[in-house]
Amino acid sequence: MNQEKLRNVAIIAHVDHGKTTLVDQLFKASGMYRENQNMEERLMDSMDLERERGITIKSKNGACQYKDHFINIIDTPGHADFGGEVERVLKMAEGALFLVDAQEGPMPQSHFVLKKAIALNIPVIVVVNKIDKPNARVDWVIDQVFDLMVKLNAPDEILDFKTIYASARDGKSGHEMDTVTESMEPIFQSIIDVVPSPKGNRQDSFSFLVSTISYSTFLGRLAVGKIHSGNIKINQEVVSIGQEGPSEKMRITKICQFKSDQFEDIQEAGAGEIVALAGIPEIKVGETIADPSFSEPLEGVKIDPPTISVQFMANNSPFSGKEGEFVTSNQVKDRLLKETLSDVALHVDVLGNEAGFSVAGRGELHLSILIEKMRREGYEFQVSRPKVIFKEIDGKKCEPYEEISIQVQEEQMGVVIESMGNRKGHMQHMNQEDGAVNLIFHIPTRGLLGYQSEFMTQTKGMGTLFSKFLEYRPFSGEIRTRKNGVLISKETAKTIAYSLDSLQERGVLFLGPGVDIYEGQIIGESSREEDMVVNPAKGKKLTNMRASGSDDNVMLTPPKKMSLEECLSFIDDTELVECTPKSIRLRKIILSESGRKSNRS
Repeated sequence: MNQEKLRNVAIIAHVDHGKTTLVDQLFKASGMYRENQNMEERLMDSMDLERERGITIKSKNGACQYKDHFINIIDTPGHADFGGEVERVLKMAEGALFLVDAQEGPMPQSHFVLKKAIALNIPVIVVVNKIDKPNARVDWVIDQVFDLMVKLNAPDEILDFKTIYASARDGKSGHEMDTVTESMEPIFQSIIDVVPSPKGNRQDSFSFLVSTISYSTFLGRLAVGKIHSGNIKINQEVVSIGQEGPSEKMRITKICQFKSDQFEDIQEAGAGEIVALAGIPEIKVGETIADPSFSEPLEGVKIDPPTISVQFMANNSPFSGKEGEFVTSNQVKDRLLKETLSDVALHVDVLGNEAGFSVAGRGELHLSILIEKMRREGYEFQVSRPKVIFKEIDGKKCEPYEEISIQVQEEQMGVVIESMGNRKGHMQHMNQEDGAVNLIFHIPTRGLLGYQSEFMTQTKGMGTLFSKFLEYRPFSGEIRTRKNGVLISKETAKTIAYSLDSLQERGVLFLGPGVDIYEGQIIGESSREEDMVVNPAKGKKLTNMRASGSDDNVMLTPPKKMSLEECLSFIDDTELVECTPKSIRLRKIILSESGRKSNRS
């Protein structure tokens, strides 16, 4: 492939600003589909979780042909929790499309990715999307983008950015607002004009930096990345270079390039091309694949350290093994270690005895996505409450802080500010505009655990909250988020409506009638500060005497349903979340009441 006709471009966008829709339209416009072929929407959000949550978790690659140019499109995660992905994939790009909503403008979550792109000094094309929105304010959005880039210390050449106006949903774009037509050509042409062709001498020895790992049923592990120098052919001898130095010589068995979002076999590739290589079974992200004459790895990417950890362990509840396919400690360990091969921001430490594994990641979302992925794959396990990772700096205990940006209606401002204060948040900035209030707080990561769902309740689902890692600061003292105890089952049985009816006045129930439960399982939140042991399986006593009046009908309040993230933030240090493919249960670590009493004494 002619190196001059090659373009590698990353797409940066906030959740819901139309990134995946835009990529779908670019593939469609480049003629990658027959007219009668059904194009699966949200092509690049290939994980079920990504389609459900509307966020990009794993960066993906795609490619399309425009006239005589070959354009590699790199989809970047839009959340700082997946920053490990962001930093690596941006290294493959020579330019970026920064996609912003014509009404909302640049949102805090995409600041993180844009900052990384500016640090790499790659040109940025701004695409103002959704210009057909009734409340679009295009000029304001462009001013906001410029101000943001200034704030992120962008050099003059990046500040002089090219702007495209688009409605990706309708397949429209244009260089000016009044020249928008049903065509993607302005975006393609801007990529060709603004983004340089990749560097790299094809006469040098072969070298390649692994950015992501893909899996194929037939080929095993595929190393995806950009060729740094030289050329590669099938059956060529190479070595992989990691921290321990070069490996034994191996042969490349397959070379694939991208066509839309699928792999297409090719015989050879050269510097600047983004390809997938097969034939190196133990390859890891960040390692170098190179000619045997190489002894030093290519410069990788420094990944921000993890800030939150949870403990994973095999499920030892009375219901262990009933709902999952993979239930042993070794199976859980193997799955966690497999995840670290493709997710370099994730750290797994094996703990002694039955303590399980400490899994550290970049945030609550990062870890909850992993838990949800494993549940769906058939794994059964238990996890502890997330804890922040403390550090000692200059002899002081320090903890991670986040900067959070909040947008709410004026009437909801008071309750949000009060919650932030209770969670040790400090307001940095506030401005009001058209009945909406923008707030910026600095808050310990501990204070944010579990706040997202509470925030949604406070703002009736209308507020927006985005966070990014700030720095480590001195420990800010205890933060108490759960004021009440829990209702704990004293029996292993099925819940009965009659019994639940009498328990309703003691707290909020998490379960309805006819549900299998075990001793030590948490079935609700108590109305008091202390835990309460209850019997949700006690039936009504039957007699052979008829009642003089009619029996009361049992009227149960619908149980409170909690998401995985809510469960993780709800439990305390004496409790666990039991995760299976079919259920999420809360339980005490020590199941028996007598065991808990003797442990307290």
